[in-house]
Amino acid sequence: MAVRFGLLGGIEVWVDDRPLDLGHVRQRSVLAALLVDVNRSVSVDQLADRVWGDRPPQRVRTALYSYLSRLRIALSPAGVGIGKAAGGYVLAAEAAVIDLHRFRELVGEARGAADGVRAEALLEQALGLWRGDAFGAIDTPWFNALRDTLGQERFAAELDRNDAALRRGRHGELLAGLFTRAGERPLDERLAGQLMLALYRCGRPAEALEHFRRTRHRLVDELGIGPSQPLELLHQRILEADPALEPPLPSAPPEHSALPSAPPRIPVPRQLPAPPPAFTGRARELLRLSEVCDVRAEAEAGGETVVISAIGGIGGVGKTWLAVRWAHENMARFPDGQLYVNLRGFDPAAEPVPPPVAVRGFLDALGVAPDIIPVDLDAQTALYRSLLAGRRVLVVLDDARDAGQVRPLLPGSPGCTVLVTSRSRLTSLVTTHGALPLPLDVFGPAEARELLVWHLGAGRVEAEPDAVEALLEHCAGLPLALGIVAARAATHPELPLAALAEELRETATRLDALDTGDLTANLRAVFAASHRALSAPAAELFGLLGLAPGPDIDLSAAAALAGLGAPRTRVLLGELEAAHLVQRYTPARYRMHDLVRLYAAECGQAAEPGRGTEALRRLVDFYLHTAFAANSLVDGPNTPFRPELDPPAPGCVPVRLEDPGAALDWLGAEHACLLAAQRLALKQEWHSPVWQLAWTLISYHWRGAHFRDHLRVWRAGLTAAERQGHPPARALAHWRLGQAASHLGRGAEALDHLGRALAVYEEAGDVPGQAHTHRTLGWVWEQQGDKEAALSHAGQALRLYEGLGNPVWQAGQLNAVGWCHAQLGRFEEARDHCERALALFRAEAGRGAGASTLDSLGYIAHHTGRHDRALDHYGEALELFREAGNAYDEADTLAHIADAQQALGRAEEARENRLLALDLYRAQRRDAKAQHIQDRLDARSTEPDGTSGTG
Repeated sequence: MAVRFGLLGGIEVWVDDRPLDLGHVRQRSVLAALLVDVNRSVSVDQLADRVWGDRPPQRVRTALYSYLSRLRIALSPAGVGIGKAAGGYVLAAEAAVIDLHRFRELVGEARGAADGVRAEALLEQALGLWRGDAFGAIDTPWFNALRDTLGQERFAAELDRNDAALRRGRHGELLAGLFTRAGERPLDERLAGQLMLALYRCGRPAEALEHFRRTRHRLVDELGIGPSQPLELLHQRILEADPALEPPLPSAPPEHSALPSAPPRIPVPRQLPAPPPAFTGRARELLRLSEVCDVRAEAEAGGETVVISAIGGIGGVGKTWLAVRWAHENMARFPDGQLYVNLRGFDPAAEPVPPPVAVRGFLDALGVAPDIIPVDLDAQTALYRSLLAGRRVLVVLDDARDAGQVRPLLPGSPGCTVLVTSRSRLTSLVTTHGALPLPLDVFGPAEARELLVWHLGAGRVEAEPDAVEALLEHCAGLPLALGIVAARAATHPELPLAALAEELRETATRLDALDTGDLTANLRAVFAASHRALSAPAAELFGLLGLAPGPDIDLSAAAALAGLGAPRTRVLLGELEAAHLVQRYTPARYRMHDLVRLYAAECGQAAEPGRGTEALRRLVDFYLHTAFAANSLVDGPNTPFRPELDPPAPGCVPVRLEDPGAALDWLGAEHACLLAAQRLALKQEWHSPVWQLAWTLISYHWRGAHFRDHLRVWRAGLTAAERQGHPPARALAHWRLGQAASHLGRGAEALDHLGRALAVYEEAGDVPGQAHTHRTLGWVWEQQGDKEAALSHAGQALRLYEGLGNPVWQAGQLNAVGWCHAQLGRFEEARDHCERALALFRAEAGRGAGASTLDSLGYIAHHTGRHDRALDHYGEALELFREAGNAYDEADTLAHIADAQQALGRAEEARENRLLALDLYRAQRRDAKAQHIQDRLDARSTEPDGTSGTG
């Protein structure tokens, strides 16, 4: 069994020439850190420094141990182990099977060889071990420094090989590579000398002398020094045509034809890259590009401008693939050629291509002789446009940084079409040149699955449906992420898809698992390129948005997060939107792609210590204070146990809401963010905001029947209150948990919580707390079927409320006592209590407060044979419930109306209202109520029935 380790390129291991799956790049970097010091102990601290540098995860040792464990499993087919040693870990293997150590060994042998032929062969063998930059795209200070060192060693070995080859007369074979290297390292004098000698020996002494002249000028201009003595001497010997410079084995000069060559033909450029092999979806976008091209082509005779389509979107969404696919499918539209340039506007490994370089490349492709190309950019652009005039040419400008990079490359001929791809929105190009913006979104589930099937085959995808669903969820429709996962699975057919899904499961390491080692296919590097293009304030806001809880954020919340005013925040969000790092999907709400958000969170965590925590506290205070104001508008001052809030953090400006309708709209829009803010506060151990946020949601949750959410927020509230040692908050949490549990059919749990709440209130002598708890106990016992116990607790609550001087609370409990009497068939007592309740509500709280009492009076009238009167009460109650957005009680009242209509023989109206009630019950997941209505609908029963609740 032959084992090989590769570090001089991507990090790889081969067993009998078959690659092993080593997991994601961070895991591979642990292996590389051990292989560099093979057979020597590397401490845990050294490993952490090598792998993470100054950005280690919070639980660095846990992560490291996990990677080492996975590597042991991955390396088991190679028979190589990772063992513990004093203070660290050691990987035991022969140094010769690791390309880095083998490279150094071969170079050392070559430099000690007496035979030039053997030296050259050894150096060729050493250089042949390189597959790319050492360690691939790993980016930590230790690996970067070692990569630079190894790069210098590689270059020195190349120069040694060149000298050996030149001594053997192989100048012709070296020439092309020497030109390339000299362009990369124009100040290296040894390399310049090798190129000059090769040129001279190839019969090109004038070029050799010109290269010396350019090198000398650069040395003087950039370093302030002249050429070294050896280079000066070589220059002089070339001038003198020194016979000693001739090759040891001169070759015969090439034969040349005596016939004159034909004049050059203007070429038709065909510069498109190969079409993407795994292209799926995008039918709508392909059709849109064709439609625009068709429409504007019809207007060409009228002097219309060139057709420009700007394909925009987040990095990795497939802009280039779409452009190239359309270009290949529509080559027949452009018989005069297709020009293509990668402008590298957001390339993680290269600087953006300057417009002069791109224009010069197009002029070369169009057959312009170098000696007639103007020096000035404007003149070059004018020549380029002149050559395209009257021709039908497609120009693809890929990965543009901004509109300024694009404008010099736009043709002037209406027969031409331009496709631009960019992560920027290129708004000015749309404004000034009429470009069609074509935003590209992530794949939907069907397209994403289709891409996996293309790579892996339907059989493999169908064999692991759960794993495939997890992969699709974790990649969140981003084509680059899907391609990375599919490529790993395709190159390792023995690897279960479930193993890949497990690697992607943890959000903290998901970007590591999507790291291929190739910067162009590395999600973190792709996002980093967009991040580097941002202004400093926008980059800071980007990091803070990654830390923010919740699925999205509105402008006011983002302003609080940033500690800035709304106008300035809007500008920064606009910059992020233009870079496709956030998406504004409603006029004032923004969201991020899941994978972009993970990268944003990394940026936020790497920021100045404390900045993120301060920002998050401002955001939690924003949600708390705005929700508090919203609840006050919806429920007035009568929500029990109204907390006293601390002032909001500096820089936090809560939203001013105008009326109850605006408050309910805000609570609905921000509900998911409020729940997330509470979870964040609990994690940060900001105890008071946890249970205070739960309090702000009481009315909203009750009106919308969000009882499961209510249960969750008060469980969190109870946890915070217990950690805080705050008995009133703990009792409040038990009380609300009792209410929610009862609504969810958990009677025993409800009574337990309410008993705990009552005990705290009785011990503290808290009369309002006792009254509220007895009121709820009455409602719970009624739900349990014990109507006498319900009346007993309701009566105790009423007596306590009468001594508190709050007429609204008293009115509510009069209704509750009246309802209990009605359930026991005592309709006179019931009507008396409910009418007193309604009068008190209308006197003290206005028309809208008595909706539940009207429902109770309707129930009493219905059960005493006064069905028309019942419908009057029910109709008024229904109107008030709808005005208040109280869908929970609306459902009950619709069912009651149907019962009264059935009793009056109005069966069709009853059926319609039962169907409305059924929809609401199902939406609220009130299964027993829904089944009861469904049974009535199925049986078309005429028996009136119904229940109501006032707890």
